[in-house]
Amino acid sequence: MPSRRLVAALPAAALLAASLSPLHAATAADTQARAGEAAFRTLYKELVETDSSWPNGSCTLAAEQIAARLKAAGYADGDIAVVVDPAHPKEGNLTAVLRGSNAKLPALLLLAHIDVVAAKRADWTRDPFTLIEEGGYFYGRGTSDDKAMAASFADAMIRFKQEGYKPKRTIKMALTCGEETEKALNGVEYLLKHKPDAMAAGWALNEGGGGSLDENGKPVSHGVQAGEKVYQDFTFTATAPGGHSSRQEPHFNAIGWMAQALANVNAYDFPVNLTPAAKAYFGASAPLYPKLSQPMAAVGAGKATEADYAAISAANPSWNATLRTTCIPTLINGGHAPNAQPQSVTANVNCRIIPGEDVEAVRAKLAQVGGDEKVKVTLADPPQPKSSAPQLTPQIMAPIEALTKAMWPGVPVIPRLATGATDGRFTNAAGIPTYGVSGMFADPDGQGVHGLNERIRVKSLLDGRAFLYRLTKAYTQ
Repeated sequence: MPSRRLVAALPAAALLAASLSPLHAATAADTQARAGEAAFRTLYKELVETDSSWPNGSCTLAAEQIAARLKAAGYADGDIAVVVDPAHPKEGNLTAVLRGSNAKLPALLLLAHIDVVAAKRADWTRDPFTLIEEGGYFYGRGTSDDKAMAASFADAMIRFKQEGYKPKRTIKMALTCGEETEKALNGVEYLLKHKPDAMAAGWALNEGGGGSLDENGKPVSHGVQAGEKVYQDFTFTATAPGGHSSRQEPHFNAIGWMAQALANVNAYDFPVNLTPAAKAYFGASAPLYPKLSQPMAAVGAGKATEADYAAISAANPSWNATLRTTCIPTLINGGHAPNAQPQSVTANVNCRIIPGEDVEAVRAKLAQVGGDEKVKVTLADPPQPKSSAPQLTPQIMAPIEALTKAMWPGVPVIPRLATGATDGRFTNAAGIPTYGVSGMFADPDGQGVHGLNERIRVKSLLDGRAFLYRLTKAYTQ
């Protein structure tokens, strides 16, 4: 378990706290973390302007470009690898290692994906693959998701080598392809299978966390992702003899059966299954939401009633999804003619399952809730990797909290369970506890991630770069 492996191995929190005690020491650490901004901007620009979307772009080219920068900084050929599956020549990945002085300490893995969602130039205000700085923002596809972290990790690895930094704990980096589309080869899954030594680590830092800004650009909270829900599609199928549409036969109408089953599923709430991250999230968020502070605090204290859960669920769909497994109908197809009884109907029900829950148990519950034995429920795809949410140990959280206090005084650190999905589902399942944290604060509108005119505040990117540099050192000193 991560707690056992890290207890004796992580004096980082104490070291960081000591280094932050004198004001001048904190200032010096921040100055060092922000050095080399011009070189970082060049790296970031090259990465954003390299189209790595599927299927027309090339992650391999992006990986080769960063590998060249690492080599120029002094990394040996044996410590850098561009890993490409021959069947997927444009979906390459990059691994790198800075070896620590104590081989007994488990490594820290810096994980980020370099592929991006496709972007059509005609739809964008600006060229999506030209980095444009305008009005305090960087615009371009991947400026936020996830090339901000990828560039920051690569930049930190380059600077560590140039500075002659000698970590006690080995630092590994994996910049991967295939996170943004299931049609592509997933780089993390591929590396875990074919290059496990490059990925082996005591824990990993990944996307999925980050700070929240209010409408005025003021930092509100700094989120740490500890676990994510499991994505799973289920296929509902109903078949019937069919017949002429003039012959009303309710007991032989596949669309009617399906409609009722889906209505039942849509109205069903799975029971609350509170993860440690969800409990910590609501407890820490209580002061930020005065109208719901009582039920949120009750959840955080482990004393919530059904009424408390109901109030939170009704207030925000994301909060409801944090509390329980959720399943909703997303696609339906059926019938063959407007004047005929339907012979076959299928539907897709998409579930986001709380970590640790059994996929087969969810399937069985959907069949039960649907309530009609004529509607069959099966898995649409093989189950995703199964893993429990990683523990929020003091060894993980203390350095994050200390750095957040130093860089954004008064901003609370709030753990959270991701209701979407990242590559952390693969590393967590492989026994590498994976935490989403970036130090990059985002606007409440989502900043165009996966949509048009993606952007990130210049200040947020540069602050996050400094935060990740300092956090990596705190964990590995």
